[in-house]
Amino acid sequence: MKVTVCQIDPRASALEDYISGLKDHIKSEESDFLLLPEMGFSDWLAADKTPDADRWGQAVAAHDHHIADLASFGVSGAMGTRPIVNAAGSRRNQAYVWSAETDTASALHEKYYLPDEPGYYEHTWYDRGAKQFDVARVLGMRLGVQICTEMWFFEWARHYAASRVDMLCVPRATPHASVDKWLAGGQAAAVCSGAYCLSSNLWAPKGTGPDLGGLSWIIDPEGNVLATTDADTPFASAEIDLEFAQASKSTYPRYVPE
Repeated sequence: MKVTVCQIDPRASALEDYISGLKDHIKSEESDFLLLPEMGFSDWLAADKTPDADRWGQAVAAHDHHIADLASFGVSGAMGTRPIVNAAGSRRNQAYVWSAETDTASALHEKYYLPDEPGYYEHTWYDRGAKQFDVARVLGMRLGVQICTEMWFFEWARHYAASRVDMLCVPRATPHASVDKWLAGGQAAAVCSGAYCLSSNLWAPKGTGPDLGGLSWIIDPEGNVLATTDADTPFASAEIDLEFAQASKSTYPRYVPE
């Protein structure tokens, strides 16, 4: 299976160009699965300290528009996160899985671990979801998700190892200064879960607005980095072997009893 990760500039002045380039890359690579960044289809709202219901609503509409167009990207499956407002009026950050077979995006998980600091006022902007990390099934594989900060809670990577996921997805919005630390964490998450770890991050040039650092990755179950992105190469693809992920659950350190 061929998988693709990306770093996307979500600002209105840049987003359409990145989407066009991503579609071209997917077509060239003949990729099967795409991981999108955290809330990747609108401005990064949590950069501002004061929440704004109107801006949140605009971001919900923007994500609905682009998710409805995922069939034009050329992949058979995709994952990302989107802003939502639930029936009780609570704002949430929801991971979804999209399948070309049904052309629908199904809810999987709502972000539970929420930072609240300069540039990332997430707990101020929206509410946490349930402390629940379920498994999705798409393209014949088992899929888990940890949204950004959730990656650092490695008990859930171990949970996904026990759930026998083939791929652990980490959609992110993280700063320039810590990209190397995040890559190291992604390698640890891959080893803990015995799964391929994919991450796509938002990106913006330094000093142009939100601090969004890019560096997306594809890592195998033994922690080997297969592909990464940077400012000059914002899209990356690699072949993965689902049988390798399945076999990894019975090798060190995954087999060690807790």
